[in-house]
Amino acid sequence: MNFNPHLPLVYHPNYSFTFDPKHRFVMSKFARLYEQCKQLGLIQNNLYRPSTGTPKRLEHIHCENYIWDLWHNRLSEKSMRRIGLPWSEQLMARTFTAPLGTLKAAQLALQHGIACHLAGGTHHAHYDFGSGFCMVNDLAFTATELVMSKQVHNVLIFDLDVHQGDGTAAMLTHNPYVFTCSIHCEKNFPFRKHPSDLDIGLDNYLEDQAYLNTVKEVLTGLIDDLNPSLVLYDAGVDIWQHDTLGKLNISWQGLQQRDALVLSTCQARGIPVATVIGGGYDKDHHRLAQRHSIVIEQAAKL
Repeated sequence: MNFNPHLPLVYHPNYSFTFDPKHRFVMSKFARLYEQCKQLGLIQNNLYRPSTGTPKRLEHIHCENYIWDLWHNRLSEKSMRRIGLPWSEQLMARTFTAPLGTLKAAQLALQHGIACHLAGGTHHAHYDFGSGFCMVNDLAFTATELVMSKQVHNVLIFDLDVHQGDGTAAMLTHNPYVFTCSIHCEKNFPFRKHPSDLDIGLDNYLEDQAYLNTVKEVLTGLIDDLNPSLVLYDAGVDIWQHDTLGKLNISWQGLQQRDALVLSTCQARGIPVATVIGGGYDKDHHRLAQRHSIVIEQAAKL
């Protein structure tokens, strides 16, 4: 298999740390994904590391009280239960570094046409609370940062995680330069959804061809309408038929075809695209890393 050795990849070693291996959220998946990419020959002199983050960088997009209370472990038990992860200093380090990784991937995509972040997609984080394993919103942060600094005119956030991107939608509701699109399983978390600019709610157990047809039709239509300066692509792999939190019936080959479709469509139209890995849940942690590597493999083929 021929891969482009110059595809920009973004990763920080603090993304994974010692964590309960039985927890539903697989914290090791980031380091495992890095190792998977190394084994595939995808990492040579193309790896970029974001700077270590603190709440200061996110004050213009999140509530200051919320992110500093999170950083200092001052949130209530109820608030932490809604997030679903146990607080630790290591968790805070990765939480506030990852948005800078997505921003770096986006900036690299603007230079090179395509770039991949080996993390990101924390789309359930809202302005002043976290939810669903998401504490700060890297997609909203990156899009806002790029627009505010005039690095782009407009951004399309194309979210194909199986769960609706409620936090991203809520945080960007009043931003006319960022268009949020979520194609997700309708009868799945979050059960109270915040409307994106475009939501496509899919039926349970939808299969490959109908899914791929929807993705193609929606993406090509949005590119025609918006002509975005950049696409931020959330390549969640929890659409896979055996994902423990999925409810769709998309095959492994369907995952590959989806990512190839999204990336090649953007490339054919000259639209830079930055990818984040989004959600994926599996008791087989190595298999999960392989699933997350699909989007990077497809990008490297291009």
